Amino acid sequence: MPGWVIWVIAAVVLAVGELFTPGLFFLGPVALAAVTAAVAAAIGVGTLVQLVVFIVAALASLALLRPIARAHLHMPALVRTGTAALVGAKATVVQRVDANGGRVRIGGEEWTARPYVDDLVFEAGA
Repeated sequence: MPGWVIWVIAAVVLAVGELFTPGLFFLGPVALAAVTAAVAAAIGVGTLVQLVVFIVAALASLALLRPIARAHLHMPALVRTGTAALVGAKATVVQRVDANGGRVRIGGEEWTARPYVDDLVFEAGA
């Protein structure tokens, strides 16, 4: 069996392995290095040169491609919507807020409000 076929088989096995390890992006760059070694084998270079090409290509692809892929695979933080998005936002008291309620303005909208602790009172303008 020619050397390039062995490298292609290794590349396919590594690529399939990458599919079963989502989020790591480790086997993909190594599969790319195996393809590079297959090209070197197809050209007719010796086994030692093929191994050097594979190692250099693997290190280079891991160093260059993995950080880029990891940045794009990162899931964004959960976006809060509705009233959950207002938790912790700064508000201006429009109508006195006490245990019985009151009104505040957050981002141009008025909302009813109550203090977390019943004894607290917030006067208008605060």
